[in-house]
Amino acid sequence: MILIDGKKAAAELRQELKHEVTELKVKYNKVPGLTVILIGDLTPSQIYVRNKEKSANEVGLKSEVIKYPDSVEEKTVLEKIEELNKDETVSGILVQLPLPKHIDKQKVIETILPSKDVDGFHPMNVGNLSSGYESSVPCTPLGCYLLIKKVEPNLNGKKAVIVGRSNLNGKPMTQLLLKENCTVTITHSKTKDLKAECLEADIIVAAVGIPELVKGDWVKKNTIVIDVGINKTDKGIVGDVDFDEVSKNAKALTPVPGGVGPMTIACLLKNTIECFKRSQI
Repeated sequence: MILIDGKKAAAELRQELKHEVTELKVKYNKVPGLTVILIGDLTPSQIYVRNKEKSANEVGLKSEVIKYPDSVEEKTVLEKIEELNKDETVSGILVQLPLPKHIDKQKVIETILPSKDVDGFHPMNVGNLSSGYESSVPCTPLGCYLLIKKVEPNLNGKKAVIVGRSNLNGKPMTQLLLKENCTVTITHSKTKDLKAECLEADIIVAAVGIPELVKGDWVKKNTIVIDVGINKTDKGIVGDVDFDEVSKNAKALTPVPGGVGPMTIACLLKNTIECFKRSQI
């Protein structure tokens, strides 16, 4: 079995991006800029943002983090986004989720210019992705897609099963694999016989938030399994896939942690660079 090393793949991608940023600087005499807005002091969010900032600096992006307390008014955040929309040195804007209850997530997402939406959550980017047009792609599914392609460059005609139908991962993942001519089935908590669906798959992407849901006897030989889940349990952090069991059958499998997570941040940097390049045309 191939253990898909997300840390290694992310490091390789960051090296490519670093080289690209150097070339862009020579060509345009400026570098892409990423601005992250962090509201409140949730520890996971702070860790994510710190990692994003470190990675952005590593590849040579201009990086800025704007911090607000939990009590910040929605109006203040929206006005700041409007200001960043007009700032030519900012290529990408990201508002770290989750947000405090009094701030409307959808309003925040829709205030970010689609051309600066590095998370790929703006309805216009969602629509463009599903229509096959140029768009920012959400970072986690983009990371999953790149990991799958490392194992199997030609996905033509493959049967893919997505476990989970979220806007963050399940739906955009489907669009990316459809573009590669896969036959895609989206499954979820109401699916009648989830095991039977998974047994049909050449590719399984599990992103449903149920610890070790996908078992060894759900996976046929030569299946690529991508585990997006991060679940805190008594055993520590586990994915949505029973790693020990599935590793006996799968052709390739991502670990948790160290699989999809590192690629998510690397893809955020990739999206920032793509937004910059589009803005220079």
